[in-house]
Amino acid sequence: MSIYKEQIILTSKGGTPSFFDITPSVKEAIKKSKIQNGICTVISPHTTCSVFFEEFVHDYTENGDEFLQVDLNNILKKIIPDNTAEGQYNYPGKKHYEDVESWPDAEAYLPNGDRSALLNCDAHLKATLLGSSETLEVDNGKLGVGPTGYVYFVDFDRTRSRTRKCKIIIIGE
Repeated sequence: MSIYKEQIILTSKGGTPSFFDITPSVKEAIKKSKIQNGICTVISPHTTCSVFFEEFVHDYTENGDEFLQVDLNNILKKIIPDNTAEGQYNYPGKKHYEDVESWPDAEAYLPNGDRSALLNCDAHLKATLLGSSETLEVDNGKLGVGPTGYVYFVDFDRTRSRTRKCKIIIIGE
């Protein structure tokens, strides 16, 4: 039994959820692993990000967003509206603000003390709904999905651009 680990770095846009097609990176990690048969788990260590498996879409909006991603985002916004005002959701509460303000790097999270930079409850809830990982088959050294099956990473946090990590772990023989 072998284990192979890799991490990819992604930069979210801020202002809107950032979707990434990470299928090429997953396929390349499987190739580098030299594992022929097993499982590949793709994980987000971030609480406002998700990893999901979906069909590749051939149609895009004028902004370059895939139609299914736009549809997913629109449906999620109906269930969980964007957090735009303090008090709209319970989170973040007074104690959370106080704790963040005590961090040595608080300025990165609260630029100029602006508490609205933490209004991302919707991102946490959306990521909770979709989940933080996907486990897929490695079959004969390849990602064991159909030709339209793609792996996506999404950062739902709209508050600012961020550097995000995505971990790929392959286990097998």
